[in-house]
Amino acid sequence: MARIRVRIARVPSVLALSLSTALVLTATACGSDKADSADTSTSGKKNGDAPVVVATTTWEGAFAKAAGAKDVKVIVPSSAQHAPDYDPKPSDLTAIAGADFVLYAPFEPYAEKIKEAAGSDAKLVEVNLDNSADKASAEVTRLGKLFGTEDAAAQWDTSFKSEYGTLRKELKDAWPDGKAPAVVAQVFSVWSAKMAGADVAGTYGPEAVTAQQLSDLAKKKPGYVFDNVHMTTGKVLPDSGAKQVEIVNYPGKDLDLMAVYKNAADTIKKAMGS
Repeated sequence: MARIRVRIARVPSVLALSLSTALVLTATACGSDKADSADTSTSGKKNGDAPVVVATTTWEGAFAKAAGAKDVKVIVPSSAQHAPDYDPKPSDLTAIAGADFVLYAPFEPYAEKIKEAAGSDAKLVEVNLDNSADKASAEVTRLGKLFGTEDAAAQWDTSFKSEYGTLRKELKDAWPDGKAPAVVAQVFSVWSAKMAGADVAGTYGPEAVTAQQLSDLAKKKPGYVFDNVHMTTGKVLPDSGAKQVEIVNYPGKDLDLMAVYKNAADTIKKAMGS
């Protein structure tokens, strides 16, 4: 069986900052007690009543936009294949210095270092990057309360639930032979299998997949493999006959979270119809 290799995100060693005064970066875990996940205070906004949000990636940025934030700046470019590998530049500090909130995910090792280096007094907010419908709704609602944009977040959530329901129906109508497909999914792509109403026979990743794991997954005889395009390792089950579907988790430059679901639905429908 072909050897499968999975790239594990590396932690950037040191941020190379060309500043007049040398900045000493304190190596602090992303999941520290400084992460503000419950404080609903919106005092001290730097743009009047609208919070200024800096997001490490377009994924966090899309959650912020859905929650009602209007001024959202993203550090990692959408073209980055694997965001945790990004090395922040000195220019990234400028945006953070003027932020009310800095949004990051726990698997991104550089968020708190950036904030500390910039000397920012922004609230550091850990975001649960999970596109499962219920978790996305909960996270957008939470951020709306944090930003003071509850009404906008509620409007988005209402629209999201309606459109998500439509996508689920369309995917169910596309089931081959009218039966829920058996799927093996990369752990960060399970949400797309749930949206499709698929039978999730097994999962893999994000750590390296062993030969035994691959053998066990192949024995489940899945019709499809829902891979994660951001952490893809090539053909996952090359000898099983399963169709591999590449799922995109990160939104584009427009920070349209709903587009992620629509694009995934279109990709899955094409795979089931081919």
